[in-house]
Amino acid sequence: MKSRVIQSLVVLAIGVVGVQAFAQSDSLVAEDAQIQLLSDTFTFTEGPIADEAGNVYFSDIPANRIHLWTVDGELQTFREQTNGNNGLFFDADWVLYGAEGGAGRISRMDSEGNATAVIDQHNGAPFNSPNDLWIDPQGGIYFTDPRYGSEANLPQPGYYVYYLAPGASEAEVIITDMQRPNGIIGTADGETLYVADHQGNQTFAYNIDAPGQISGKRLIAPQGSDGVTLDEHGNLYLTGGNNITVYSPEGEVLQVIEFPLAPANMTFGGPERNVLYVTARRSLFALPMNVRGMY
Repeated sequence: MKSRVIQSLVVLAIGVVGVQAFAQSDSLVAEDAQIQLLSDTFTFTEGPIADEAGNVYFSDIPANRIHLWTVDGELQTFREQTNGNNGLFFDADWVLYGAEGGAGRISRMDSEGNATAVIDQHNGAPFNSPNDLWIDPQGGIYFTDPRYGSEANLPQPGYYVYYLAPGASEAEVIITDMQRPNGIIGTADGETLYVADHQGNQTFAYNIDAPGQISGKRLIAPQGSDGVTLDEHGNLYLTGGNNITVYSPEGEVLQVIEFPLAPANMTFGGPERNVLYVTARRSLFALPMNVRGMY
């Protein structure tokens, strides 16, 4: 791995700013847990995902870097010149994939951080700006393609959600009726897909009838989200304001966790996958949990 250690940081515990529990069950957050500021040396952090060992990879979009926070508490640089990479996800073989918004493509990365384009156009035109992705159990890639910033001369006719089947050279459009789809994730059994309409301020669930085939659209949360993740019980984590709000698979609000800065995204990591890592503006935070991540 070409990664270089930037520094080993002193972790600053700043306390749980606020936790509201709405369910009858125990808190999802570990007892007496404190939000830990791991680093605030970035420009804008996004797209966290953990590898097999629990090391957390995440993007610093404007800086064109992908970093990782190791299980030993070290901050490393995994890749530079990322073309504004945003979302990240590992496939079943622990190969890392990314949504390179600046290059309009989905890429695959090797252990040295070298990237190869998986797909970079639809119907002969570039994508708008791939934002987030989820890889299903068969190796197919679901991804969102909005654009933030200038919307002049968009190469695609709308902000769509796509599915790329394993080995395919063309992605299929599977969702066309959202204002600006952003965060996306599916359950590990490949049966349910969640997509957050960031601009529409709603998050929807779909049945996955077969790879790339969805039905049964239903509102799961009356809020949009930038990033999304799932815990081992299938609870859905959404970002909004300075909060992470946790919904049950039935759409019941279970908990609202307040952070010092507005979270953009989150994932579970660490050796036991029971620490919630949160990207928020210039920072990376960690919060011990009573649950493990689905991924």
